[in-house]
Amino acid sequence: MKHFIIAVAYVILAPFIGGILFGIDRKITARMQRRVGPPLLQPFYDVLKLLMKDVQVVNRLQIPAILCHLVFTIITGFLFFEGSDILLTMFVLTLSAVFLIIGAYSSSSPFSFLGAERELVLMTAYEPMVLLTLIGIYKVVGSFSLYGIISTGIPLIIYLPGIFIGFVYIFTMKLRKSPFDISASHHAHQEIVRGLTSDFSGLTLAMIEMAHWYETVFLLGLIYVFFAFNPLAGVLIVIASYFLEILVDNTFARFKWDKILNEAWLVALILGGGNIVALYVITRG
Repeated sequence: MKHFIIAVAYVILAPFIGGILFGIDRKITARMQRRVGPPLLQPFYDVLKLLMKDVQVVNRLQIPAILCHLVFTIITGFLFFEGSDILLTMFVLTLSAVFLIIGAYSSSSPFSFLGAERELVLMTAYEPMVLLTLIGIYKVVGSFSLYGIISTGIPLIIYLPGIFIGFVYIFTMKLRKSPFDISASHHAHQEIVRGLTSDFSGLTLAMIEMAHWYETVFLLGLIYVFFAFNPLAGVLIVIASYFLEILVDNTFARFKWDKILNEAWLVALILGGGNIVALYVITRG
């Protein structure tokens, strides 16, 4: 029952936490660019404004596709915080991403179509590292359940330092931040405008934004798992990881798709694969 309450709390609170995080992101980004920046609550104002607009869609598939995208993203976090199998959780998250791509593909806009193509490239880039992260966690604690992992008290970061760094690396891709913002970007210099979200507006764009908030909170929860043996350290690392993402976003120029693919697989092979091999050798010894 306790885990169910935590999962329900995630469903209720994640949009507020995600919105505040995105507001902080905008403020820090503006300060780095020597601007005042928008108010901290600007992401909420933007979403409310989108929700009050008339519903305009380019075809009938957009609304059900984006609704499924939002619902499956919420289910992802609910399952995770309720203590379900993390493998199942990641499968649902992938399904959520697929519905976003379907929604973008359904548009005849070349910007939207190209953004969807690039989102598929990003999925191909980060999925191997996601899989290795789950394998590494199971290898150490023998469980795919959040609370099963926490209850062991094992400091995952000690056993999985390479996998942790690799996961933080692909975290940037999941947030669609520079240098991996090839499918959509909040920066004005993006050559395909808003990429896969170009043909969404009003209600559908608001749902995409809220799904992004839910996903961000869920991914930060995964980062916390590595330091769950010490809750205070876990919270501090989660905060530091998010600030690192903001710093990287404002420091690096965007990569081309082939560079993203090559480097992501290299990171997965060296940091992820190398960590698992080292773990296997140590435990066998």
